[in-house]
Amino acid sequence: MTEPTALHHLSARLEALLVDRNPRGMAALSQQLQSGYAYRAARLLWENRQGKILIGTGFPVANTFETDGPAGAMALYEALDALGADVCLACPPSLAAVLAPTHQVIALHSAVSASSLSHCQDSLARFTPDLIVAIEVPGCAADGHYYNIRGIDISAQCGNFEDFVRASHCPVIAIGDGGNELGMGSVDPERAQLPIKAAATPCDELVIADVSNWGGYALVAFLGYWANRPFLDRLIERPLLEWLRERGAVDGVTHASTATEDGLPMGSGNVIIRGIQSLFTDFSREP
Repeated sequence: MTEPTALHHLSARLEALLVDRNPRGMAALSQQLQSGYAYRAARLLWENRQGKILIGTGFPVANTFETDGPAGAMALYEALDALGADVCLACPPSLAAVLAPTHQVIALHSAVSASSLSHCQDSLARFTPDLIVAIEVPGCAADGHYYNIRGIDISAQCGNFEDFVRASHCPVIAIGDGGNELGMGSVDPERAQLPIKAAATPCDELVIADVSNWGGYALVAFLGYWANRPFLDRLIERPLLEWLRERGAVDGVTHASTATEDGLPMGSGNVIIRGIQSLFTDFSREP
């Protein structure tokens, strides 16, 4: 078996792990995608590891930002930066202020701001990406508005990352966990019977997970495998969720100031990371 074929099979096992808990119907939604999407998305990252990569994140909740999304974005940023990429994070102002001391950051303008399109164009003139990643970014619905999982219009709270995707001329990877995130236009949440106002914007490669951070961790695992670097191991040691909580992040489901993701028990992310590690360890031992 060639390595690409073997990695495709590994990817299928990873994809099943990422939606195994299935609190919001992502297992059904993932069935609409061609198997191997985690591998294909990771391959795009690997092929652009010496290029410019723009990562969008930050979903508004309870007048702040949620823990899900930024942790995965930070993990991707740090792995890609270590591989030689020029990486930049694009996120709403409150999250941008938290990340700016340690990361290259673009603070997004409001999605309803008259200046947001020109800000996007100016930003892209300064940082022209070879690849875009959107992880837990609100996606514009067909009616032009943004909605949370409860169907509430949150357009005024959202940063405008849609125009970065529309105006750029590069591949786009998206990671989502509910159907209302940018990139989910590549699937049909209605056919999966999800009770949401779905996002309409598609992407080149969509990664679906029960928690978007976890999709980011799966891509980091592929990068670590190819580079023979312990990127995923370091995530166990780094309490990213607690770091974000201390700086204002909340759980996206409970809205509580806890180092948890989407209402799941404390430590669920580490369980997934160890599961991903186990799959790659088993893969490396296969003849």
